[in-house]
Amino acid sequence: MSYISNYIDALNKKNRKALSIFLTAGYPGKNNFVDLAKSVLDSGADMIELGIPFSDPLADGPIIQATSKLALDAGVASKDVLGYAEQISKHSDKPIILMGYANPIKKYGIANFLRDVANSGVKGLIVPDVPLEEYDLFFHSEERQSLDARLPDLRNKLARQEESPNKKSTQILHPAQSTIQNDKLDVILLTTPTSSEARIKEIDSKSSGFVYCVSITGTTGVKDSFDDSATDNLKRTYSLIQKNKMLIGFGISKPEDVKRFSPFCDGVIVGSRIMKSLLNVEERKETLQIIEQLSEACEF
Repeated sequence: MSYISNYIDALNKKNRKALSIFLTAGYPGKNNFVDLAKSVLDSGADMIELGIPFSDPLADGPIIQATSKLALDAGVASKDVLGYAEQISKHSDKPIILMGYANPIKKYGIANFLRDVANSGVKGLIVPDVPLEEYDLFFHSEERQSLDARLPDLRNKLARQEESPNKKSTQILHPAQSTIQNDKLDVILLTTPTSSEARIKEIDSKSSGFVYCVSITGTTGVKDSFDDSATDNLKRTYSLIQKNKMLIGFGISKPEDVKRFSPFCDGVIVGSRIMKSLLNVEERKETLQIIEQLSEACEF
């Protein structure tokens, strides 16, 4: 099991659901963001999800879009986010997860990005606009290009290996693939209410760390209430997930939501409610109180 899986499993065995808090990296202050993140963890968050600011965050609702724009306006870049993660990881061994969109990662260089993310202390990665069908193409496309360029050298190496009397089977991995396969970094995939049974099972097979179950159709945001279809979706998905832990997100905002859905998940992800509290007031007191209340609701 991965670091994140083991961590969630240990919480569950102590009669607790995992609480993951989403923060837009660099918001509300570029220079004091690390202090905010530390306070969030100290107030009861079990994990923290850092969102890399992006100009077109398709999966995010208006609150997170607004905070992302403000962070970008303040000059927060991917390198800054990795710096935040490194500092936070020195403060706590609680898992740090990074959420970023495909275009900035491609611009950074996928293999370089995965390497730097893992080296910064991040344990998991979510790329919401890379669907299941594009997983291998996205995460291993650079690997194939690199292997094509190195093919003559690899053939010679394998030929020498075959001639050796003490030959051992050696798998040559591109840095991107090695980072994922060697449990340095979990790649977390998402299910939605429209995912078929077969698709959910395939997502479970591909994902590591946990499966992110989207509770509602649409974007992130604070939800006043959930209809029975949301509960039915969570029950169905939870029954199909066998390999991974399952956390639910999108719309989870109150302790009552956590209590309602706890029987059908291993943890919850809360983002818009937290970011909304940071938009409305300059002080962190309200935000930290919300996290404390959510954390208490995770006990069962």
